[in-house]
Amino acid sequence: MRAVLRALWSGLRRFAAFWYDFIVGDDWRVAAAIVAALAVTYAVSRTGIASWWIMPLAVATVLPVSLWRAARGARSRDRPG
Repeated sequence: MRAVLRALWSGLRRFAAFWYDFIVGDDWRVAAAIVAALAVTYAVSRTGIASWWIMPLAVATVLPVSLWRAARGARSRDRPG
């Protein structure tokens, strides 16, 4: 019984680690921004105001900023030091 529980627990930890890595990935700020945008979308939708535009706006804002940060980091790694 103990071996079964250990195997189950190990599988659950690997499953959670996969989803954490998949969602958070390389930049936790992107994941946090999207979660915040989802929360804002929900809050606005509860008021009766159309909220369909919030997620596209969030992605259109977060994606270029994320790419800029990644490119800036790659440039600083390419410089001889």
